[in-house]
Amino acid sequence: MAQLLVRQVDEVLVEALKRRAAAHHRSAEAEHRAILESALRPAGGDFAARAARLRAATAGRFKVDSAELIRQDRDSR
Repeated sequence: MAQLLVRQVDEVLVEALKRRAAAHHRSAEAEHRAILESALRPAGGDFAARAARLRAATAGRFKVDSAELIRQDRDSR
């Protein structure tokens, strides 16, 4: 794996990184990797998992055709 060196980082950012790392129970270096990965890795690869979670979260809900709702609203005026 490659290494990345970031110089001249504002101390406020370094402290924020350390606090965030502590909140996630990992080192500042691991938190830095996680931030870079989430910012730079293409989001498309995760789509199937997110879609499955959304389907599970909305399972059993009453479904209504949006065109019918628009029609009812228009006719009620």
